[in-house]
Amino acid sequence: MSLPTSYTQAYGSLRDFFGKIRDAQAPDKFTQQILKDLGFKSNNHRPFIPLLKSLGFLSSEGTPTQRYNEYRDHSKSKQIMGEAIKEAYSDIFLIKSHPKSGDKDLIQGKFKSYHNTSDNVAKLHTNTLYALLDLAELNHENISKSNEKENIIRETEKEIIKTKLPEGKVGLHYNIQIHLPATKDVEVYNAIFKSLKEHIIE
Repeated sequence: MSLPTSYTQAYGSLRDFFGKIRDAQAPDKFTQQILKDLGFKSNNHRPFIPLLKSLGFLSSEGTPTQRYNEYRDHSKSKQIMGEAIKEAYSDIFLIKSHPKSGDKDLIQGKFKSYHNTSDNVAKLHTNTLYALLDLAELNHENISKSNEKENIIRETEKEIIKTKLPEGKVGLHYNIQIHLPATKDVEVYNAIFKSLKEHIIE
């Protein structure tokens, strides 16, 4: 459980900032000079670096991490940001799994009590988080797992359709229902359908 101490008054520039990170080559080390070279020269932009560290985009020494490099893939950037936010702001997701605009007061109160800070600073924490949420896809994992399960079921159905009785033979039709366990581990589903294929179809 955690909440980062980093926040920025320039939260309105985060979309542009992360867009430039995504489109530029990753530096050997992310320094204040790199920040300026990207066009973020104000003192209000300086907190962008500790924010990158809080999100796991940079190591404590300022070296770009694997997450930083994965974020540069346009097809995955929203997913990567979602993972980073859920990890860095895990305490927020304990009270709201999908924060909406109407939850701002609740979340601001959480920042205020967690950091024992003023209303103004708690508001900046909240606005920083919401600016990041605009760049993220939070439910990617659930969608991905659901699609994988559906693909497994479809492949099993194809195998059943391919299995035919010899000509002239009369067979019985069975309606088999399988109640799948609630799990995110796709290997569990793989094992179930593999067993079904081996013991029933074959």
